[in-house]
Parts: sequence; structure tokens; C-alpha cells
Amino acid sequence: MLQYNRINNLVGWLVFAVATIVYVLTLEPTASFWDSGEFIACSYKLLVPHPPGAPFYLLLGRVFSMFAGDPSQVAWWVNLLSALSSSFTVLFLFWTITILARKLLVPTPKTPAGLSSAATPVTETLVEPTLGQTIAIMGAATVGALAFTFSDSFWFSAVEAEVYALSSFFTAFVVWAMLRWESRAHDAVSDKWLILIAYMVGLSIGVHLLNLVAIPALAFIFFFRLRKYSNKGAIITLVVSALILGVVLVGIIPGLPSIAGSFEVMFVNSFGLPFGAGVIFFVALFIGIIVWAVRYAIRTGNRALHTALLSFIFVLIGYSSYLIIPIRSGYDPTIDENDPENIVSFVSYLKREQYGDRPLLFGPQFNAEPVDQEEGAAQYIKGEDKYIEVGRKIEPVYDSKDKTLLPRLYSNQPGHIAQYKKWVNIQEGQKPTMGQNFDFLFSYQMGHMFWRYFGWNFVGREGDIQQSGVLWPWEGNDGLPSRVAESKARNNFYMLPFALGIIGLVFQLRRKQRDAFVVGLLFFFTGIAIVIYLNQPPIEPRERDYTFAGAFYAYSIWIGLGVLAIADFLRRTLKSDVLAGVVATVVGLLIPGVMAAQGWDDHDRSDRYHSVDSAKNLLNSVAPNAILFTNGDNDTFPLWYAQEVEGFRTDVRVAVLSYMNTDWYLDQMKRQAYKSEPFPMSLENENYRQGINDYLPYVERPEVAGGIDLKQYIQLVKQNHQALQIGDRAGRTYLSFPTKNFFLNVDKQAVLAANAVAPGYQDSVVSQMRWTINKGGLEKKHLAILDLLANNNWKRPVYFSTTADNSDFMGLDNYLQLEGLAYRVVPVLNKNPEQTGYIAKDIMYNNMMTKFSWRNLDREDIFYDENYLRFPANARDKYYQLTLEYLKAGDKATAKKVMDYCFTQLPDKSIPYDYYVPPFVVPLYEVGDQKRAQEIVNVMSDRADKALRYYFTQNSMFETEIRINLFIMQQLIQVSRQVGMTQKATEIEQKFMQHYSQMSR
Repeated sequence: MLQYNRINNLVGWLVFAVATIVYVLTLEPTASFWDSGEFIACSYKLLVPHPPGAPFYLLLGRVFSMFAGDPSQVAWWVNLLSALSSSFTVLFLFWTITILARKLLVPTPKTPAGLSSAATPVTETLVEPTLGQTIAIMGAATVGALAFTFSDSFWFSAVEAEVYALSSFFTAFVVWAMLRWESRAHDAVSDKWLILIAYMVGLSIGVHLLNLVAIPALAFIFFFRLRKYSNKGAIITLVVSALILGVVLVGIIPGLPSIAGSFEVMFVNSFGLPFGAGVIFFVALFIGIIVWAVRYAIRTGNRALHTALLSFIFVLIGYSSYLIIPIRSGYDPTIDENDPENIVSFVSYLKREQYGDRPLLFGPQFNAEPVDQEEGAAQYIKGEDKYIEVGRKIEPVYDSKDKTLLPRLYSNQPGHIAQYKKWVNIQEGQKPTMGQNFDFLFSYQMGHMFWRYFGWNFVGREGDIQQSGVLWPWEGNDGLPSRVAESKARNNFYMLPFALGIIGLVFQLRRKQRDAFVVGLLFFFTGIAIVIYLNQPPIEPRERDYTFAGAFYAYSIWIGLGVLAIADFLRRTLKSDVLAGVVATVVGLLIPGVMAAQGWDDHDRSDRYHSVDSAKNLLNSVAPNAILFTNGDNDTFPLWYAQEVEGFRTDVRVAVLSYMNTDWYLDQMKRQAYKSEPFPMSLENENYRQGINDYLPYVERPEVAGGIDLKQYIQLVKQNHQALQIGDRAGRTYLSFPTKNFFLNVDKQAVLAANAVAPGYQDSVVSQMRWTINKGGLEKKHLAILDLLANNNWKRPVYFSTTADNSDFMGLDNYLQLEGLAYRVVPVLNKNPEQTGYIAKDIMYNNMMTKFSWRNLDREDIFYDENYLRFPANARDKYYQLTLEYLKAGDKATAKKVMDYCFTQLPDKSIPYDYYVPPFVVPLYEVGDQKRAQEIVNVMSDRADKALRYYFTQNSMFETEIRINLFIMQQLIQVSRQVGMTQKATEIEQKFMQHYSQMSR
């Protein structure tokens, strides 16, 4: 036994070392796109990220960040947290497989049912595996663990600062710990394992809730070990495990703080006690109840109750990491999402109320019309001396005939409805049937959003384009567009991991059905059950495969056990356990070897920097002390990282447009942030707090139809003036905006003193800006922007990111000045209707040619996925506009210099030509670079033709790619004719018409 344990530990740590080396070598050196920039920034300074937060992850991230020699290394160290979490996940997966594999090969002594007591301990003597069995067990665990190491989704999460790697670690640990408890269930101190598991579950809450879905599998390990099997017992176990899951998910996480919040509101509002009195009373009462219950369990000798209570207590101890959220929020940090500094806002934060709800078991269809509305619970905010009710949550009421069981077709967003119709063939005006709801569940939610991801990990992946499918072994590259055929993310595993997993599943089913059931239950709850719970709509901003890493973890167990099946087969053929184990291991190791070879180039992020470079380029597009309006996610989180961690351009106030619809964010904008002065707003909290001026509908008033002074309008809003008030049927009053036409008088002296306009445009400054807001209503963010414009008086530069939605410009398109990757609001009227704003070419040249960074975008050995390619594409468009401006000025030399720089920094070999490139053909001809122009036409026309041939053979998920490539061909036809390439234009046009006719069918 001692010898086996040493081997088990040694090989496990060797596998851990392999995984660690792999992840460190492929680790991203900085903040990647999506949430990583936010998590690194919030870890570094213990800030408050988006709900529901990840406080334990942030605490660990903070510890790792302290090892950084300078701020530029912080990202690497926080990314390392994910790498090591993933390596430990692989380690515990290895030991989990060895436990399960040993039970398949080595007889386990039978022990009596029930728990032993300290007075009558029961011990087990496990049979020592033979050398051949040991080799097979170690080989199985090594293959399974390494297969998971190199699986697509897990590897992706392992090399960036995200919560999913650490969440996977907790899942792996609790499964392993429960199996360790199983082998010691009759020891007098075995309950310690259960309490440890409870503590780890509590800690995992402070990372991500995905770990909780492992509870049913843990419950069945408990049931199979201590109870004689019966169908009734299995059903009870399933129900009890679901109840435990519900208690943690609903009763503990939001439930206990919600009760504390109710006490708090009652004690403060009804009893006149100070803030915090209700929370203190509830905590004291709750602790008293727990202490009494534990003493009762000890006094009565009820071991089960005592263990359950201790487990509950340790879940709470682990969960207590969440206290860091209100504590840090109370210090008003620069990132303080939802401002959860008091119990009321903290509960809202935990419940993720800002994201809304999705119907789960029963609810309305997408085309259901509300027949009524009902008021929900009162909503409060913290006031000066009490909690103020700001209204009640209004819930629409639907007719029962418009509801269905397991509503999958529920979203009434136009884009979602269009996709529903494609997936389940719903006719216009048709009420979806239950069958169509289930069809969408199985075809899209399970098929496209789970089994497709499963195939990516164990069969093969077509490419990195969103919606890419599974790559089957028989699929080659013939006839494929280069974007697909040459993609580093095109990985073919030849179904080998999948096949070995099926072999392992069958082998375990035949020999240990109960263990197979437990692994299957883990696979179900970490995969299919999550699909049902999430109820995903048909359009997602990104692929969601990382959500199901737990299911891929479970399947990797079967991949490992497949090696045992091969060894068992070879044993009968070779007549040698040792030789069979060695051969099976060698054969099995070929599979993770294939996965590593195929996946290395698209998972190696060790030289990728553009996520942060793109943020710095945007910040370098604006003048000092600017206010910059951006979109969320990839337009914001890298900027947060650059400012919070590297201290880059902290004079710029980044204002996230979607967040500006909330009162807490507007309050934060009015505070100093590093070198950035407070947001110059005149509106007070009472003008924009929750429930106030969330939406101002357009209600025309003839007396101001011609226009209203913006400053006057803001004053009317500030005064809650009767002239703007409208009422609804319930007697509630709202503010409106009475005209779509606004004007703002301009202080020319202030404009010139602030250098607000580009050189050469000083004489073009207008005395009055006039514009039209073509919207049916103003959101809170629009009101805040208008307030800023009315009261800023050009003291601070105001910019919109070029990736912002044009609708957020609110009709100011003709008063914008392009200076790089951002538009500046200026009092100069652009009279060219074909472009947004005018171009400040000298400022833009200085920014884009001297201040921008494009590290490693010219290296074709580095993999850049769609998220990375979008930003260079946008930059190419801006280089093109800058080129045209110099050509208009007759400066061909500078125009050529701009284009040469663009194509040198963003070459086709690493950043493939996109739909912003064809317009370059004409200016390239003008400056005498016909060779590059002809190359663009030839290369792009050939690619578009091949792409369309391919995408027309695929499903409707690639409609966007079809339209883009048709648009590219249209552009190429036009520019080819402009420069005299008439024969080429005719050739492209013929191909275009062939493809377009397919589009029209």
C-alpha cells in the first residue's frame, strides 16, 4: 500500500508539473479581452467588479499581484493564478481517476452500512494493486488528466485572469475529497472530510456558482457508501441533494442577506434606530440559533445533526469572503459596480437584479402580450437617516394561454425573434407550440450551445469564427476559404478523445455501475442541467463553452478509464498485466499528444498584447483631462486595466454608456478619480436616482417644436417642472422631452481658450449648435450627456469612442471631430453628409502615427481570434480616412506614408484583409502603389468567392459572414472600375451575381 501511494503521489505531481509548464508557457502576459481586464484591476486594488462579484478570487488575485516587480507584471501574476488553479484541477482529476480506476481493477473489502462511532471505529484494509494494475491505473489517470489539460475550453480559461479556472479547481477538489471520504467512511473521524468539503463549497461561492452543481453527484457517493441501494433511497437522495443545492443557491447566498435587509429596513424605518442596527440584531439572533442548535446536537448525541450543522457553519465561513464586497465598497473605490456598501444594495448585487430574469419552468412566449401588471416588493435605497422607498418592481401579467412549460422561446427582442423563426420555423403571427419550445431546447440550447462545445473538446473544431461547428475526422480543407482552412483554431482530434471516453464509459458501466452513475450525474449537472437553467437566447456576444468545463472534466474521467479497457483487452491477448498496462498507456498517451499538437498554436497567448494596446490607443486618441464615452466589455475593461494597474492616462474619465443608466454610476462619475476631475453635471441624485427619469418619452409640445435651449431643458428637468410632466393610467407622473430639436449657444472665447477645435477650424466655430435627436425617448445616460454638454462650457474635452453606437451620439454626428479612435464633440458644423464628423488630420496623424502601439500584430505565428481582429479592422478604417484627408490636401507623400504604416503594422499575413481594406485601392493608385492595390483586389476577390461557396453550404448561422463577403465583392467591383481594372471588375461581378442569386433564394 505504501509503495502504491508513493507512486500515485509521484505520478500525480509529475502530471501537475506538465500541466503547469504548459500553462505557464502559453500564459497571456497581459489582460485579455472580456472580463479579464476588470478582474485584474479589481484584484490588484480590491475593487468591486460586476455582480455577483468573486471576492475570494479577488483576494487570491491580490496575493498573486503582490509578487509583481512592477505594475506591468501584475497581469501576468494574476493570470498565473488561473494557470496554477488549472494545474491543481488536473492534479485532483488525476487522483480522482486513480481512485475510480483502482475500484475497477482491485477488489474493495465490504464494510457494514451506517456510520461508525468513535467508540467503535471500523477500518478497511485496501488490497495492494499488482505491478500491472498499478501501471494501468497510473496510465489511465495520466491520459485522462492530460486530455483535460489540453481540452479546448479548459486550456482557454487556464491562461487568462478569469474565475472559471479557480471554479474548476473547487469542483475537482470536492469530487476527489468525497471519494477520499468514501474510502474512509467508517473511520471515526471521517466526518472531517464532509466538513472540509462544505468549507470548500462555501469558498467556491466567492468564485463562481458553477461548483454548486456538483452537489447531487456528491450526495450519491454518500448514498451508495452508507446505504443499501433502493429506488426509494435513490429518489430521496436526489430530492435531498436538490434541496441542499436550493438552500445554498437561494437560502444562503441571497436569502440570509435578504432577511438581514428586511430586519435593517424595519429597525431603521419603523423603530428609528441607526443604520446597521437591524443587521447587527439579525446576525446576533442567527448566531444564537446556530449555537443553540449545535449544543442541542452535542447534548443529544445526534452525530448526523451535529455534522450537518458544522457543515452549514463552514459553508457560511467560506461564504464570508463576500464581506469584502460591502467593506471595499464603503471606501468608494474607483471601480464600485452597483455600490453595494449597504445591505439593501448588497442584496441587489447578490441577486444580479440589473441583469433581469429568464423564465425557467413556466412562463410566457416571446409574442405574449401582457394583460395586466402587478407590483412586487418595495425597493429601497439608503437615504440620509432612513431607507427610502423608490417604488415597487413592476411585473407584467400574462394570460395563462400564452404561457408554457419550460419556455425556451421567451425573448421579445427583435433579433432573438428572427433567430427563433430560423431555428424552429415559426411562421409570422404563429403562437409557438410546446413542441417548438422543446425543438429549440434540443436543437439550439443543447445541440448548438452544449454538444457543439463538447465536440470542440473531444472531436475537433472547425475554426475561430463565432458559431464554428465540430470538425469531423473525414473533413479536409479542400474548397475551404483561407479564413477557415488556415485558422490556427482549426483542430482535428479525429474523434480519438471521444472514442476513448465512450470505451471508458462502457467499461465502467459494466464493472461499477454506481460509480458510472455518479460520473454521469456529474456530467449531467455540470452540462445539460446548466443548459436548462441558463435558458440561453439565440444570440450571445461570445461563445459560452467555458461554462461547461465541469462536464468536460467528467468526460475526461471516462477518457482515462478507457485506457483500462484497452489494458484489459490487451491482457487477454498478451497474457501479461505489465505489458498490457504499458502498451495501453503508450497508446492512450497518443490522444493528449494529438490534442496538444493541434491546440498549441491557438492556445499560446505568450506574445499577445493587443488587448491592452487597443485600450492605450483609444486613450491616446483623446486630449488631456478628457471625458471618453465607451461601450462596455471589450471597449471598457482593457481601459480599466490600463488606468487602474499600469496608471496609464488616468487623467481621462472613462464613462461607460450602459452603466450611465444607473444612479450609482452617475454618483461615482461625480467623484474625483486619480487625475480625472469630477464629472461636470448639474443634476443631483434626486434627479436620476433609481426609478427617477429612467426613461423620458418624446411628447411633442407645439410651442417648442422648433427647438429648445439645452440649458433651459436641463433646468426644467432639474426642477421636475410641470411643463415636462406627463401621467399614466396608474396616476404616476414622468418627465418627457417636448421636442426633438435642441440648440446650445456657444461661447467662442471659451472654445478658443480651450483649444477645442483643430488648427485651421477656429474661424468655423458656430455661435449656436443646432441638432435633432431622432429618438422616441431619452434614457438616463442621454440625459447625463446632455447635462454635461449644457454645463461643461468646453472646459473638458468630450469624446465618443468610434465603436460607440451612433444612436448614442443623439444627433450630434455633424458636430464631431475625428482625432484617432475617438470623436471629439466640437462646435464646428461638418457639412459632408457622407462621413461622421470631420477629420482633424494633423492631430489624428500625431496620435495614430506616433502614439499608437501595435505590438506583435505583424507576427503571423501568433493567433488572433475574432475579438482581436475587430480592433485592427476599425483602425484600418481610420487610417483610410486619414489618407483621404491628406489626398484632399494634395499631400500624396504623407498619404502614402500613412498607408505604408498601416499595411506594415497590420499586414495581411497576420491580420487578414477585412471589409475596410477595399477602399484603399483607389488612394493606393493615386500615390502610385498599383502593385499593392492589385494584390488587394486579387487576394480579396478570391477569398470572398471561396468564402461564399463555403458559407452557402453551411446553416443560416453564417448569414452575417455571407453578407460581409457579398459587400466585399461589391466594394471590389466599384474600386476596380474606378482605377481602370475593368476586366477584373467584370470577372468579380459575374461571381457576385452567382452568389447573390443564391442569397435571394
